[in-house]
Amino acid sequence: MTETDGLVYHVDGELVPAEAASVSVDDRGFRYGDAAFETMRAYGGEVFAWDAHMSRLRETCDVLELEHGIGDDDLYRRIEDTLAANDLSEAYVRLSITRGVQPGKLTPDETVDPTVVVIVKPLPRGGSDGQPAWDGPATLQTVKTKRVPDNAIPARAKTHNYLNGILARLELRVSDADEAIMVDGDGHVAEGATSNLFFVRDNALRTPSLDGPVLPGITRRVVLDIADEEGIPVEDGQYTPDEIRNADEVFLTNSTWEIRPVEVVDGIRIGDDADSGGGGDDSNNETAESTTAGPVTTLLSRLFDARIDRAHYD
Repeated sequence: MTETDGLVYHVDGELVPAEAASVSVDDRGFRYGDAAFETMRAYGGEVFAWDAHMSRLRETCDVLELEHGIGDDDLYRRIEDTLAANDLSEAYVRLSITRGVQPGKLTPDETVDPTVVVIVKPLPRGGSDGQPAWDGPATLQTVKTKRVPDNAIPARAKTHNYLNGILARLELRVSDADEAIMVDGDGHVAEGATSNLFFVRDNALRTPSLDGPVLPGITRRVVLDIADEEGIPVEDGQYTPDEIRNADEVFLTNSTWEIRPVEVVDGIRIGDDADSGGGGDDSNNETAESTTAGPVTTLLSRLFDARIDRAHYD
């Protein structure tokens, strides 16, 4: 069996079995990666932060000059229909809009007949009574593949062209890492291949600035809002990989993982230095603490779950 067995996808207005779902080889999303997409998460049958996802999708389409003409309500109905067809209330949701089938030339036609695809797959229940979608704390590795400069491909555009992230993930095959740390052309940390990065140092929450080649993640924004509400000092700026390695806490965010704590960066266990407050003389206690999230990460995770509870389960 495969993970798509029994699933139903939504392709251009029709629900079809996943194994039969297809798009034309002349589709520009296939030929050139000329497509916009959003990865979302459904809790209790509803998409979390729908308005924020649609705002980012519109911005991507603006960057691509892709005028697809499909309203947000129509797109949401397609997602609802797909969730219902699969009898899923807790799910990963991916919505893609391509420029559609056009003649085989690089310059796109102004007239667009878009291809719209909704893909879903089951995830664990979220919120305070749920389980994380990840197996355990993440291990990160700084890779040689640089993040594409923002003036080449705007980072705010979430497109099908993910070759940059793929190359970064391929470098991880020689390590045990779960995610790559990608830096910009100046050597400053940008993000993971499919995640935003946060770290804690001196009781302040820090994250790479959107002034660099960093995707404005929806979960990233939620975490920053929660930190602001709780009075947690927040700084966004430019940071080196060494600052991440020496952080007190590190975590990743994306729609599927939500908030995923990081245990190891470039072979260095996070929080093991003497001034981080962890460890002590009891080696067993040090091992236990090093495999769990730090206090700030734990607090943010609990508050994130509480927000999911209020929005989708209460």
